Amino acid sequence: MHYLTISFTHKNSTLEIREKLSYPDNESMRGCLTKLNSSYYINESILISTCNRMEVFCSCKDLSGATKHIFEMLNKRSNISLEELEGRADIFEDHGAIHHLFRVASSLDSMVIGETQIAGQLKDAFRFSFDNGFCGQKLSRAMHHAFKCAAKVRNSTDISTKPVSIASVAVSQIKSLFDDLKGKRALIIGVGEMSEISAKHLASSGVEVYIMNRTRAKAEALAQLCNAKVLDFSELSHAVNEFEILFSATASHKPIITDEIIETCDFNRYWFDLALPRDIHYSKGDRIHLYVIDDLKSIVNENLSMREEDAKESYAIIGRATMDFFEWLKTLDVEPLIKELYTKAAIAAKEETQRVVENGYIPKEYEEQLQKMSEQVLKRYLHDFTKRIRSVSEESKADMIIETLQFLVGNEKGELPNKYKCEHMLKG
Repeated sequence: MHYLTISFTHKNSTLEIREKLSYPDNESMRGCLTKLNSSYYINESILISTCNRMEVFCSCKDLSGATKHIFEMLNKRSNISLEELEGRADIFEDHGAIHHLFRVASSLDSMVIGETQIAGQLKDAFRFSFDNGFCGQKLSRAMHHAFKCAAKVRNSTDISTKPVSIASVAVSQIKSLFDDLKGKRALIIGVGEMSEISAKHLASSGVEVYIMNRTRAKAEALAQLCNAKVLDFSELSHAVNEFEILFSATASHKPIITDEIIETCDFNRYWFDLALPRDIHYSKGDRIHLYVIDDLKSIVNENLSMREEDAKESYAIIGRATMDFFEWLKTLDVEPLIKELYTKAAIAAKEETQRVVENGYIPKEYEEQLQKMSEQVLKRYLHDFTKRIRSVSEESKADMIIETLQFLVGNEKGELPNKYKCEHMLKG
């Protein structure tokens, strides 16, 4: 079994490329995962699709066959040539794939280092895949350890003490464009996490915030949280020509703001398109200043330099966690544990045979036959247990069973023999 990640992010792909590779809703994600798992080479898969990344994380029988299948699938979906896809993608295998996953979960690979959204996005991606039967034991192990690693990074460093996100960076950008935001009006389209963060930051700066969403009830719920007002989505064509400030972050498959509804205005408009696929596409409007996700990189780079020391410490934690994960995986092989059970049984049979002979309960000349009989009784007794252990070794509950078995083969103090311990455990 191998781990494999094919990654397209803000680091290696333009916004246009990421847009073509995005899977914006559950239906498209389900279709992608179904196609991934249809390959002979892929056992389990998880799809991570956000504004800054599209990644396929899978366990597979063969790295080469799985990689080929993934690129061909993405080529058919996006109409991007195989050559370009292969040239842009970052490919991580086995240790590299786990290290990358831990780095992503810990927000070290995000455009905004230390942002807090990615952990939730990863959990959602994992939950969707697991609940729909696209991943099981192998990827679950990796994901659970990734979340533990991320928690350790947060608790051991200051990298997330001042949590930021693309949305908060966008608000910082609008603040830099005005001397004072008090009294300004802003329209926010969408009710997701990006919209909520934007609304809260703008409202706290004295901006009069209006929320718009296709489902009005959801807009009203967010407006109540942010002390904002609500506009009906049917008013979109008028609203885009009335507000100086506009933030859009919907899950629409196609642009919702286009030339058809844009009118010429006698004031500057500042639009922030935080969606992927993008919400805004226009060719007219001289006084419209549009910012998309990749335009915010200058502020992001400042964020990166400020957190450089925390990042170094975080990478050290991630490196150790990756090694510990693979050492831990080695302890999950049931065969050495089953062998240990039989070894202990053989020792017990020999000791008991010697005790019986030494006490004169059975003549010395029968010692060999008694030894064989004792061993056979124990083997017969253990046979059904070990058969059941082997039968569940690939199920999600196997880890709990194996750890119980590790405890059973431990010494009189309940300590696990060193040969079953990872390096981190041996260091205490």
